[in-house]
Amino acid sequence: MTQDNGTTTDLATVDFWFDPACPWAWLTSRWMLEVEKVRPVTTVFHVMSLSILNEGRDDLDEDYKAAMEKNLAPVRVALAVEQEYGPDKLRDFYTAIGTRFHPGEADRDRETLEKALADVGLPSALADKGDTDAADDALRASHHAGMDPVGLDVGTPVIHVNGVAFFGPVVTPRPTDEAAGRLFDSVVTLASYDGFYELKRTRTVGPIFD
Repeated sequence: MTQDNGTTTDLATVDFWFDPACPWAWLTSRWMLEVEKVRPVTTVFHVMSLSILNEGRDDLDEDYKAAMEKNLAPVRVALAVEQEYGPDKLRDFYTAIGTRFHPGEADRDRETLEKALADVGLPSALADKGDTDAADDALRASHHAGMDPVGLDVGTPVIHVNGVAFFGPVVTPRPTDEAAGRLFDSVVTLASYDGFYELKRTRTVGPIFD
C-alpha cells in the first residue's frame, strides 16, 4: 500500500539474496539498510552463489573460473552462519565480511573469514565450513529459492518484495536518507507492474564505497 505521494506505508519484508563476493550486491544491501531508516521495511538476507549461477558455462576464462571456485568458501560459511545462528546473525556476518572484502579490500582467504566471524562473536571454527561441500544441497536450495523466480540472465543482488522478484537495483554510491526511500518506492512501483521487465544503462564507474 502507498500513500498519495507514492511512499510505502505498510511494513514490508524485503528478501535479499547475495553472494559475499559481489561488490554491487554489497552496495545495494547498504542501500536497503538506509531504506530501513526511512521506510517501515525489514530486510532479510539470504545466500545465493555466483559459482552455482555460472556452473557449466564454457565461455568463462580460466581466471574467472578460478575466482568462482574461490568464492565458494565465503558463501558456504555464510550459509553455515544462517543455519546455526539464524538470519539476524547472517545479516551481521554479511556486514562484517562485506566490509572487509569491499571497502577494506581484504584478501578473500580463510584469515579474512575468521576475522569477520570474530567481528560478530562467532567461532573461527565456522571457517571450516568453507572447505566442505557437505551443505551444498542446502546452498543450492537457498540459491534457487532466490534466483528461480527472477528468471534467466541475472546475477546478484536479487530482491523479493510483495510477491515480486527482480534483479537490482545496481547503484553507486548508495543513496542515503530520504533519497534511499524515494528510490525504494520507485523500484517497487516499477517492479510491481506486470509488464515491466527492464530499465538499464551502461555503467560508467565502478563501485564507490563511502
